[in-house]
Amino acid sequence: MSRDLALAIPPLRAENNARTFLQRFSVSYEFPVFFTRDVFSVENRTLADLIGPKSAGAANLLTFVVDEGVEREMPDLKRRIAAYVDATPNLSLAGPVVSLAGGEAVKNDPRRVSELQQRFVSDGLDRHSYVVCVGGGAVLDLVGYAAATTHRGIRHVRIPTTVLAQNDSGVGVKNGINAFGMKNMLGTFVPPNAVINDSAFIDVLPGRDKRAGMAEAVKVALIRDRSFFEWLEEKAEALAIFASEPLDKLIRHCALLHMRQIAHGGDPFERGSVRPLDFGHWAAHKLEVLSGYELRHGEAVAIGIALDTRYSVLAGHLPAGEEKRVTRLLERLGFALWHEAADRRDASGRRLLLKGLEEFREHLGGELTITLLSELGTGVEVHTMDPEQVENALDWLRAEAGA
Repeated sequence: MSRDLALAIPPLRAENNARTFLQRFSVSYEFPVFFTRDVFSVENRTLADLIGPKSAGAANLLTFVVDEGVEREMPDLKRRIAAYVDATPNLSLAGPVVSLAGGEAVKNDPRRVSELQQRFVSDGLDRHSYVVCVGGGAVLDLVGYAAATTHRGIRHVRIPTTVLAQNDSGVGVKNGINAFGMKNMLGTFVPPNAVINDSAFIDVLPGRDKRAGMAEAVKVALIRDRSFFEWLEEKAEALAIFASEPLDKLIRHCALLHMRQIAHGGDPFERGSVRPLDFGHWAAHKLEVLSGYELRHGEAVAIGIALDTRYSVLAGHLPAGEEKRVTRLLERLGFALWHEAADRRDASGRRLLLKGLEEFREHLGGELTITLLSELGTGVEVHTMDPEQVENALDWLRAEAGA
């Protein structure tokens, strides 16, 4: 190493060791999140403009992956994608549109990852090409992981098609699959190149999936935005019948709150021990597994929110009675706040759900950090959870549900 280069790299504080140097650099991330309608209408330039002009004189190569659930609701989707690309000179289909089964179960089979990676290679994609995923959160997670690990990163555009994906996971920076009996055990922190939230997909979404995504709005309102929580209370009946105007506002405001946390929360890649937006999620993740993924993610989150809100009262953080206000809102939105999976027990009679606390800690490492409520709209982080009080909160929740 030349003397000039050595001087440019600051040495670490190491006694009698001039050969240890500190490597330091930073990488800035930014990506647009569009709110539009009919993204595959030839008049809609959102996708074409974000990808930009031809690369080195050749059209930009794209591989599309589509959630089969979306195809069932929009049977002409593949044709519309092909027509859009054909009408757009700077875009070129690398191969036929890929169909992929949706729902959380798709993340349980690691073969899906290698199949997608093989397809990306066969399509001739490189780091200047694009994988465009159209689907719900589980498919976005899987495809994002496959794209991030092929060529060490192929550009990735998300087009979320569910309320949950448009207002939460789709605007985040995580990708992954389930493994070893745990949710999202394998994955990457790789932001997408862009996110396109198209309201036309919400129109055809089954009611159960529209409702499931509302749980994340309740969650982020409870820990970050009291006025948003009060707005949800005001609009609960309209939201319960999926009125388009309030549902559009719910999606947009919830997405912006998640984006603000990622950008300004200080730990976008979760290198610490805190998961600040995962209120209610330690239980939700375990409930999904215990139910055999019969519960949608948002349905499990609703139960987890109710559980941790009641625990917040029992632990003395939240004034008594506030938990009833939260459960009333969730029920008005149409959520069931109990599932038999929450009552499954081991040989000693201990609820299996309690194992979710340690699994939640293990996923990040470090000390256990759980977000509870100090008031509606304000979260508080704690590092211990009393198992007996968790059991008491579960008993209360079961009694409230009349189970």
